[in-house]
Amino acid sequence: MDIKAYISSGILELYVYGSLSEKENEEVYKILQEYPEAVEEVERIEKTLQQLSSVMASPNVNSLYHKIESQLEESTDKNTVIPINRSSKNWAAYIGWAASVALLIGLFIQFNKNQKLQQQVVTNQIEQNLLEGKINVAEEDLSKVKSLLNVLRNKDIIQIPLKAQQVDPSAYAAVYWDKEKQVTYIDVAGLPTPPPGKVYQVWSLKLDPLTPTSLGVLNNFSEDDQKIFSLKNTNASEAFGITLEPEGGSESPTLEQLYTLGIIDS
Repeated sequence: MDIKAYISSGILELYVYGSLSEKENEEVYKILQEYPEAVEEVERIEKTLQQLSSVMASPNVNSLYHKIESQLEESTDKNTVIPINRSSKNWAAYIGWAASVALLIGLFIQFNKNQKLQQQVVTNQIEQNLLEGKINVAEEDLSKVKSLLNVLRNKDIIQIPLKAQQVDPSAYAAVYWDKEKQVTYIDVAGLPTPPPGKVYQVWSLKLDPLTPTSLGVLNNFSEDDQKIFSLKNTNASEAFGITLEPEGGSESPTLEQLYTLGIIDS
């Protein structure tokens, strides 16, 4: 690009004055990132604008303004023509003042446009990050499902259906016990979401005498879409049960809150 010709085209003045479209602003912004000469020209234009703005504080301009205002009030009473002395010096200052106001308004509009543009860039970036996050989560879920399918299809896995108990006759669950790897998979899709402050706790049971051993609590129940949890199980389990307990779990099961129970077929 011939940067000198680009600067001479006047587009940078329009950029500073806020007279460009959003697309044109983006193009100028890219040029500014690449050519220091363009940046220097924008700074020169802005400096000129500041000098014009200082005219607003000129005593000559303030004096002219008050003089016009006074004569306007007088003409209202007398219905006469306002005799304004056309001093070339004062008019030049007045024109400079008017131009600076117009440029300041343009800069304000440009600032708002730039703010909106930057906000749009940030929004687009956030949306992209969210999309990438969703893709990663989907891939993780798919991998998890495949792993679970491999486990459930293993012929050596012991499957134990857990039947509903009195507290909720519609509840159901299932246990898939890999004795060799000492891992128990708990499918609790048939359990209702626990109320606040409560969690489901899984128990390994010995039946004679009845001896419950906690395998753990099912945290993040609501967040887990598959509702399948894996728990370490080193016990010689004869049955499994699930109870509703206070958050953090209990040392022994609350039998009044026993939701499901299943015995291993001998």
